[in-house]
Amino acid sequence: MPHITIEYVILIPVLFAQILVFPFAASIMTSSWVDARRDAALQGAASNLASTIQQLYLSVNREEIVAGNITQVSTLQPTIESYFYTAVGNLSAPLDSNSSRVLTVTLTLEQAGNTATATAMLGPNSRWDGGTFRSNSLDASIKVQKFVNGTLLFSFGGG
Repeated sequence: MPHITIEYVILIPVLFAQILVFPFAASIMTSSWVDARRDAALQGAASNLASTIQQLYLSVNREEIVAGNITQVSTLQPTIESYFYTAVGNLSAPLDSNSSRVLTVTLTLEQAGNTATATAMLGPNSRWDGGTFRSNSLDASIKVQKFVNGTLLFSFGGG
């Protein structure tokens, strides 16, 4: 008879721990997995946006392209995991005016708070006018203005 009591003394706390600990651990693991999946999707969108800007630079920075305005409408999905996102850019200005410039694009998921960054190498004739890229905007785009002197002014539309 004492064996049954010892079994209950051992098994009841184990069962109680399984009822509380396993759902809690599963919730934490699922939350972490969803957050990592959002980060990966956001990083992909940031890389795509930075790559598009770099390709625009390489396409427009040619002598046969005349001065004017070009707008590249966004091909990115408007949501990531049902969240809208925003993007801002920052162009580093090196001390040497003949050096390449690095554009850093930062995307942030609204309400979720996840962020991702990507960079694009641009030439010394590039400038950044700013603006905010909003994925839910009807005017979500990248704008380039080419001047007669060859300067390229980039900005986000849809802010």
